Amino acid sequence: MSAAPVQASLRGAELLAALESGALRVAEPRPDGTWHVNAWIKQAILDLFRACEVVAMGSAGVREMFPFVDKALLPPRQFSAQDGVRLVPGGSSVRRGAHLARGVICMPPMYVNVGAFVGEGTLIDSHALVGSCAQIGARVHLSAGSQIGGVLEPVGARPVIIEDDVFVGGNCGIYEGVLVRRAAVLAAGVVLTGSTRVFDLVQGREISASAGTPLEVPERAVVVPGSRPASGEFARELGLQVACALVVKYRDEGTSRATALESALR
Repeated sequence: MSAAPVQASLRGAELLAALESGALRVAEPRPDGTWHVNAWIKQAILDLFRACEVVAMGSAGVREMFPFVDKALLPPRQFSAQDGVRLVPGGSSVRRGAHLARGVICMPPMYVNVGAFVGEGTLIDSHALVGSCAQIGARVHLSAGSQIGGVLEPVGARPVIIEDDVFVGGNCGIYEGVLVRRAAVLAAGVVLTGSTRVFDLVQGREISASAGTPLEVPERAVVVPGSRPASGEFARELGLQVACALVVKYRDEGTSRATALESALR
């Protein structure tokens, strides 16, 4: 390796350590409830990819059983009991540069990518994905099969942000910088992208993204999959529908009981 890539690698190792400790975050909450995206961190991660060589991962014996090949500075993270993270055996992986706070539980198989932040007490269930740079709050339940999209390119794009105490149901998909506010509940099968329309049946309003503003699921909203008529004469003739999401209520004590994380499992 030339001197320049070596220096970049050293900076990269420091960056990954800061991300893992939580000292750096790709996106940070502000006191007024807005979020600030640190685009320079995403750029630094991209620079790390460019500078790193592709190598075989693990010791010789491990490589014979699991012949993984990846960027040199981005192997799976190693955890100890002192980290306070439960990484249950069975095929899960957390990449370097991802922050998992104390009390996080990872049920196999699941995956957390570089730049992601996962807050205290969150449960990542089987077959769940936390994509690159996604921001997951504390005490969140990511149910089995849920997919939280990642973002590294373009650099200025927002990551998906899931705030504290959110429940994400099985097989949900949250992509393209969607912001899910505190204590919201997404029923199984809800898919949200930057172009999804959300219809609030309680307050009689339509929620959608606009220029510079992501799609935002309201605080404590209970969201289920829905559909709306597709536009155009052809669609009307055939009765075609387009997927959307519906806010059917706002979280109450009954909802909280039904979605509560079980403290005994911690």
